[in-house]
Amino acid sequence: MTMNISNDIKSDNIHYIRRIVDLNELLSKKSHFLLGPRLTGKTFLISHTLKSVRVYDLLDTSIFLALSRNPGRIAEELTPQDRIVVIDEIQRLPELLNEVHRLIEKRGVRFLLTGSSARKLRRGGINLLGGRARTKYLHPLTYRELGDRFDLDRAVERGLIPSIYFSDDPRADLQAYAGSYLQQEIAAEGATRNIPAFSRFLRVAALCNGTIVNFTNVANDAQVARTTVYEYFDILKDTLVLYELPAWRKSRKRKPLASSKYYFFDIGVAAALQGREFRQGTPEFGEAFETYLMHELMSYSNYISGEPLNYWRSTSGFEVDFIIGDHTAIEVKAKQNLAPADTKPLRALAEEKKLNRFLCVSLEPRRRKIGDVTILPYREFLEALWNGEYA
Repeated sequence: MTMNISNDIKSDNIHYIRRIVDLNELLSKKSHFLLGPRLTGKTFLISHTLKSVRVYDLLDTSIFLALSRNPGRIAEELTPQDRIVVIDEIQRLPELLNEVHRLIEKRGVRFLLTGSSARKLRRGGINLLGGRARTKYLHPLTYRELGDRFDLDRAVERGLIPSIYFSDDPRADLQAYAGSYLQQEIAAEGATRNIPAFSRFLRVAALCNGTIVNFTNVANDAQVARTTVYEYFDILKDTLVLYELPAWRKSRKRKPLASSKYYFFDIGVAAALQGREFRQGTPEFGEAFETYLMHELMSYSNYISGEPLNYWRSTSGFEVDFIIGDHTAIEVKAKQNLAPADTKPLRALAEEKKLNRFLCVSLEPRRRKIGDVTILPYREFLEALWNGEYA
């Protein structure tokens, strides 16, 4: 599957990157929830692709107050020409979903409902729409969307939130993002009243990025109860800041672990929360490179393939970073010259005879093969991924 994306369009002196998510195509079929962390570009995407539709922005205090007093006001304001309606930041007023449900059924209106938190929507009745709206996620920028504007060092150092990737002061913007996240996503939602404790936890959780989490150690380091740590991890997942990567458990020769790994949605945000910078040549770069590739794989899964992502680790200590579906195993190595030992976990997994491909994605300049394992330059891997070659 090859996708043609026009990469860089200047609009109003702002870099506009055409996104893979096509809102017009989505809404031609059905109403949709469009969910994604703050600043991933939901509002910007709407303003550039749905220019003639009616938009209710619930961050606008006057609109929020009017609709909170009278949700039926939407029906009063819609005209026969309003076939598509956008409600931005729907999690701020989940009770509107009853009115959305009614208008979908009675008038055939199609809604785009955006949000940065699945938490309030779930509590407020997202299931009330039961099958009447699909869900799509918007991620930070991808390799395919950036095209010739992609730079690995920039992606790892800054992350891929659009405004920060192109920022003239990315470090300050990342620090501000981490602060606004604490204030707007957590405090405003009332998810926890103890912001200092959550702030301590957040830094410890960021230091666990890409690992199997020891919840007892996290609780000790963050000075909170273990039960609270479980709750806080749920908050991070619900607010779309953290991905859970489940274990692949189908190996038979070597007993697999069952615990999940966790990755932050953006490596720049993880770095800011850790208080570190990721640069090539540092020990931390390997973690950052792996997290970046997790972002690409998760984005491809959500946007295109729908296939599950997992990782594999045996009780004897072999670990493979990612498994796509039940066909492709991927190990990530931030090295320019790999040794046979670097492919040992993949070769151990190949002995299971369960998967079709075994790839080691690296910084090496040319493709080569060691036994069943293909060593790939990361750009060649990303081109093949987005062209649908690993389906």
